[in-house]
Amino acid sequence: MGQSWGIANKEKSAADFSPAKALVYDSVKDFYYKPYWDGDSLTIMEYRLAGKDTVHQRFEKVSYIVGSGQHTNSHIININGYLHQAPITFYTQKGKWDLAPGFEKGLSSRFDRKIEMECISCHNGYPELVAGSLNKYAQVQVGIDCERCHGPGSLHVSQKQQGIIVDTSQTADYTIVNPRRLNIEEQNNLCQRCHLQGITVLNDGKSFFDFKPSEKLSKTMNTFMPNYSSSENHMIMASHVERMKMSTCYVNSGKMSCITCHNPHVSVKYTPETQYINACNSCHTSKDACTETLEKRNAKQNNCLSCHMPKNGSIDIPHVAVTDHFIRKRPLLQNSQEVSKFISMICYSNDQPDARTRARAFLEFYERYEPAKLFLDSALSYLEKAGVNKEKDADYDLLRIYFLQEKYAELVTLVKDKKGNDFTDAWTCYRIGESYLKLGNTSDAIPYLQQSVALKKYALDFQNKLGNAFLQAKKITEAKQVFMFIVSENPRNAEAQSGLGYIAMQAQNIPLAKKYLTTSVMLNPDHVQTLINLAVVFYQSNERQYIKPLLSHALKLEPENVQVNAMLADLGK
Repeated sequence: MGQSWGIANKEKSAADFSPAKALVYDSVKDFYYKPYWDGDSLTIMEYRLAGKDTVHQRFEKVSYIVGSGQHTNSHIININGYLHQAPITFYTQKGKWDLAPGFEKGLSSRFDRKIEMECISCHNGYPELVAGSLNKYAQVQVGIDCERCHGPGSLHVSQKQQGIIVDTSQTADYTIVNPRRLNIEEQNNLCQRCHLQGITVLNDGKSFFDFKPSEKLSKTMNTFMPNYSSSENHMIMASHVERMKMSTCYVNSGKMSCITCHNPHVSVKYTPETQYINACNSCHTSKDACTETLEKRNAKQNNCLSCHMPKNGSIDIPHVAVTDHFIRKRPLLQNSQEVSKFISMICYSNDQPDARTRARAFLEFYERYEPAKLFLDSALSYLEKAGVNKEKDADYDLLRIYFLQEKYAELVTLVKDKKGNDFTDAWTCYRIGESYLKLGNTSDAIPYLQQSVALKKYALDFQNKLGNAFLQAKKITEAKQVFMFIVSENPRNAEAQSGLGYIAMQAQNIPLAKKYLTTSVMLNPDHVQTLINLAVVFYQSNERQYIKPLLSHALKLEPENVQVNAMLADLGK
């Protein structure tokens, strides 16, 4: 766990940088990615080809590497404290570079995937998130430290410095948590904080770092997993606790936890298989416990894991095989052709989550994994069970459902008698503001968007939405102020650079407009309106040789775009 997060250097990286390996092509987005060392700096070059010509290049320095290298190395980019995941990962088991998990099949967000607290909290110690941000950190730790499993250690350190030593072979040292002394439920709560990957719903007023060892996880959060008809044979990578709890060994024994088999201080890389086999034999003591033939048992060297806990591929991380912790007789191999049907949403950290928590689980699942109508319907049903009136209540969760259902008129009806500062949740304010924008009502949208950035000043997506609303309202001075703040925070923000370019165009400051728009296109070469605006600037500066390539690319992206077709027609005259 201490190797879960580290500075991007050659010692930390497990990747192969040979020319034959270090190249990834995103065939849907049409970008190439080449990782390489520039001295001691790990750099990722993104580029695009047109024939043999390079028509786009972008370079980003990698600041951190995530993962011990047993399964993967993922890569984190730090710009002024804002952390984003790079679009490529090295998969160590296969020894290959490929698109990062979740970036496949046209879903790549390139360099814009935010590393928010839920993500970083299982890969890092206790990083310091900047108040009012989603992904800006004042300080980031290197790896998971002792406190994550043993609790706060200041009292423990103080007593040792005073020479107060406890013989832990005789009694407990109550200045620190020893997971071995916790009961089975407390042990599993501790491990499943990170080894139960699913849909995590925080309790009101809680953060991802409020859980402390020895507590019930449900005091802080509830973690759900969708149950599909094929769940037995389909697993995700970090679902160890979920899989273990499906096992008869767990259900019947009443005494099985993660540390029954694992020593948390020793990597599985260096743990001999005999340790796991001995754990099996500690319960299955009879010589006849295994019903397989002696011939087959000898062929497997009596290795229980090879039959009952084989390594399987995960459905969320490509190129990775992990031990399936669902212990069972003759596990079936995964069948990728099997049709899965949703059955239910199961909470593995709380047997009785309340109706609102269940509603939020369906909302999270809809937004992050599977945008199917039935999940929003389920969320609405549970909200009604929680006492929410869908016709009258300006309830945060209800507003979120209406927003996702694109019921913007219904949403704004619920808040018609309220003001932006009546709300204390930034996301709710953002959704209300965006709903007004969708309905063409910019003047009512702006106060809600202003409240969203007042609550989360460093959430740059909220700032961009406010800046564009100001532009629509022709409040140029206010828009410029917003966009300037964004680029002062993150100069690699393409949308803000584009907004400043548009403002400079309106002021007829052609050199400044060219500077901002060119930067924006370098950062995001596929934003059609920015391509159009830059083409106009080149026309005004009499640099017409650059216009047609921009418009041709814009036409490729949006063949029916009226403005692009008209401009290309004028060029042909």
